[in-house]
Amino acid sequence: MQIISDLHIHSRFSRATSHELTIQNLEKWAKVKGVSLMGTGDFSHPLWSKELKQELKEDGTGILKTASGFPFILSNEISLMYTQDNKGRRIHLVFLAPSFEIVEQITDYLKKKGRIDYDGRPIFNISCDEFAEELMKISKDIEIIPAHAWTPWFGIFGSATGFNSIEEAFKDKAKYIHAFETGMSSDPEMNWRLSKLDKYAIVSFSDLHSYWPWRIGREATIFELKELTYKNIIEAIRTKNILSTIETSPSYGKYHYDGHRLCKFSCPPEESKKLNNICPVCKKPMTIGVLNRVEELADRKEGFKPQGAKPFKSILPLHEILSKILGGAMTTKKVWNEYNKLIAKFGNELNILLDVPAEELAKITTKEITQAIIKNREGKIKVKPGYDGEYGEAIIELAKQEKLF
Repeated sequence: MQIISDLHIHSRFSRATSHELTIQNLEKWAKVKGVSLMGTGDFSHPLWSKELKQELKEDGTGILKTASGFPFILSNEISLMYTQDNKGRRIHLVFLAPSFEIVEQITDYLKKKGRIDYDGRPIFNISCDEFAEELMKISKDIEIIPAHAWTPWFGIFGSATGFNSIEEAFKDKAKYIHAFETGMSSDPEMNWRLSKLDKYAIVSFSDLHSYWPWRIGREATIFELKELTYKNIIEAIRTKNILSTIETSPSYGKYHYDGHRLCKFSCPPEESKKLNNICPVCKKPMTIGVLNRVEELADRKEGFKPQGAKPFKSILPLHEILSKILGGAMTTKKVWNEYNKLIAKFGNELNILLDVPAEELAKITTKEITQAIIKNREGKIKVKPGYDGEYGEAIIELAKQEKLF
């Protein structure tokens, strides 16, 4: 069976998240999106953990089920803030657990280090290697994954607070790390340029802060399993036996280019070098984005593809496409009406974005929307790159006489 998973999410108990993030809403919108396995997020938060135990039932497989049978895996994100090599480090890690029993042991360990009740993504003064060592003492079945690996402030390779390698961050405990998350501002092709990353699986998840379909499953990892169990998911990650990932265009991410949001200035790495990384507007250092950081660490040319590299699909959310064609924000009534019409006919968003033939789409929606969906599927939509916390902007150009099929 193919499992489309989104295992890095948040509850309403994390900062800057929707107050309507509940298990019921996550299940509902995962089905609308076409995601078939969700992470719980935030399992260390006491109120969310209590809710998870009420809403999800264990069956011995490590996969938790809702009353209707929708599957979840216990997941959490943590922010580690500490000093190493005379530099302040701020690293976000996602970790997965096989049972509530293991979750309780992890939570007991974190309580000894600080508070867990103020944020679903708690902050601790713990180093990456210490954290990995202590979690492995609890259970070797716990999986630790560096989150959005390239973001400047909180990625393991981030330009501001990160490291140059997973080994530098985790030291001798790097043996417990098997995968890293691309984040929205990078994709597998960018990561293929670093030979030191070849031994790690590449995964992608949404890091959602709301359940809306332009957030949930916007990035996802596809597994092909004989049976959906926690053990099989972890084994697939640890053996790099992942079918593929779903990515947004790296330019769509908030930190692809260098720049300053307040100055409304951005630029590619080659221009940053000419500027000595100084913003020409305010004359202060720019936030150095993911593309620049990849260029700094890469030991391969652009376009290199390592042997055994897994395929990936680069698409923008359907709401983004519809809003550009119809005009107005993604939340407008006309966008929702068109979205709901397509979902009613074709079942879920990822089916529409990836699989429904153009001739079938054309029977339900306009020629312009059909063209845009196919261009999206083929990776032919241009995106003005995001920078310094600003999302990229899709630019959809349609040929008037272009044939649909």
